[in-house]
Amino acid sequence: MTVIRTGTVSVRLRPRSVLAGVVVLAVAVGCALLLLSTGDYPLSPDAALKAVLGSGTPADAYIVQELRAPRVVTALLAGAALALAGAIFQALTRNPLGSPDVLGFTQGSAAGALLAIVVAGGGSLTLAAGALVGGIVTGAGIYLLAVRHGTHGNHLVLVGIGVAAVLTGVNGYLFTRAEITDASRAMLWLTGSLDGRGWEDALPLLGVLAVVGPIVLFGLSRPLSALALGDDQALALGVRVTPVRVSLLGAAVLLCSAAAAAAGPVAFVALTAPQVARRITGDPGPNLLSSLLVGAALMTSADLAAQRLVPGRDLPVGVLTGILGGAYLVWLLAARRRFAGGGRS
Repeated sequence: MTVIRTGTVSVRLRPRSVLAGVVVLAVAVGCALLLLSTGDYPLSPDAALKAVLGSGTPADAYIVQELRAPRVVTALLAGAALALAGAIFQALTRNPLGSPDVLGFTQGSAAGALLAIVVAGGGSLTLAAGALVGGIVTGAGIYLLAVRHGTHGNHLVLVGIGVAAVLTGVNGYLFTRAEITDASRAMLWLTGSLDGRGWEDALPLLGVLAVVGPIVLFGLSRPLSALALGDDQALALGVRVTPVRVSLLGAAVLLCSAAAAAAGPVAFVALTAPQVARRITGDPGPNLLSSLLVGAALMTSADLAAQRLVPGRDLPVGVLTGILGGAYLVWLLAARRRFAGGGRS
């Protein structure tokens, strides 16, 4: 481990974590460049890069900067935001299943979006606003339900699972009340799709991540590491447990809600990215920055595969992440059961 000190600020660097972060970042950038080159008007990676830098032809610049770049930027930002939110939830609950998909926040965003479509009959902006408000309201509700018995550990997970089940029923009812065209549009959004994303989708998410990300990474990272050890240990280390936990929960809810508003409730990125980050870095801590980079790489690589998996047809990115994430969840549960069984023998 290397410690870099600048005045009163010290940063600990683990060579394996740094190397893993560089590799994952390279994967994310490489997939993003391939996405900029892919489409009905194919470009070489060199031409796409020139178009990004403004030195390509006008046609290339328009295709890349106005049509493809918003989708790629949305993929990078949504993956990063979901992964960072998942890392926060898993550290706070001390449970690898602690993610927006399991805790009900994704279902809350979906309920808000469905209400915006079915009740308000709104367009894309109304749908995004509904998803954001739905996720935030759900987060507040889960916290209020869990606060009596402590918003930590398995209790928060159980409350979230219960809320998710209720919201799943509500969402099913809203589908029955929707017109066919509205139901089709809602189903595409609920699957999680990056198709047709513009700068109006990417820039609000960029604003949220630019504000919340540094606060979490530089201001709340150490308190989160202490909370992951337990409340008693955190108190002994001087952490103000309740204010810090509320701040972290609020940040995580805002991140996953903003990501859902931009790209839909893309499944399992928030669940898998922190676990992948932990395995490649070998660090048992929250791995916030590594998770963020892994989430961006997962989302862009999944979108690249979804565009090329079926010739002549683009799959919603949520379909691919759902299949891969579901398989990972089954493996995770099986591995935990084998470990528990080994402990009893």
